[in-house]
Amino acid sequence: MRRFTPEYLDRTRRGMWASRDALADLELDSRNRVLDVGCGTGELTRVLAEEAPDATVVGVDADPDLLGVAATGTGLDFCAGDALRLPFADDAFDLVACQALLSNLPEPAAAVREFARVSADLVAAIEPDNADVGVASTVGTEADLEARVRAAYIRGVGTDVALGEGVRRTFAAAGLSDLRTRRYHHEKRVEPPYSEADLAGARRKASGAGIADHEAELRNELAADAYDDLRRDWREMGREVVEQMADGEYERVEVVPFDVTVGRV
Repeated sequence: MRRFTPEYLDRTRRGMWASRDALADLELDSRNRVLDVGCGTGELTRVLAEEAPDATVVGVDADPDLLGVAATGTGLDFCAGDALRLPFADDAFDLVACQALLSNLPEPAAAVREFARVSADLVAAIEPDNADVGVASTVGTEADLEARVRAAYIRGVGTDVALGEGVRRTFAAAGLSDLRTRRYHHEKRVEPPYSEADLAGARRKASGAGIADHEAELRNELAADAYDDLRRDWREMGREVVEQMADGEYERVEVVPFDVTVGRV
């Protein structure tokens, strides 16, 4: 399974679930025991706890560093565990959920079968369709560069990061029924006045750090000179972002579609 830093999760999930309509099929107001698998720094865990105030909500993750961040100041239950070998008895929960986990696993079907083992009722997966991300920017080269990086990353990553609607097939193969899917669009917007996170993101573009985050996956797909050219173009684009920000002119909107799929055990 791929690993992520707390900083990366904060950048990619900041502002998610401003609207929670797409979670309706999780029937959170009637849940008693909820498990968030691959909880990372606990963003979804906290949302589940807010929407299911009468339930016991537990987060589990294989990364102790992420769990340390998740548990800070929340009062929620977090524990270490592998998504393929969950440390819980059969039927221990009435909802087992995950967010952006299956798309990072080499065998997502095995994880879904394990989720079904520990759930007495519902299994839910919230997975991005990274092949359908949309970007608009006042920097003319940014949308095209992001599309180039995304296409190379999807081919080089080794897992199905564009899983999206494919979760339904995985659920059906695991024997889940009453399948329901809702699409949620996570919009990330940068515009004046810029936050510290916005400014830091611009500096990361100008330094090439945003490309370096995914260097291994990109090099799996790109020749050395192609990677170097892409990183150079990315840094040039980043410098233009920084210049536009200095003038208060930079705006960017990214829309990432997530498919919220729910099945019954």
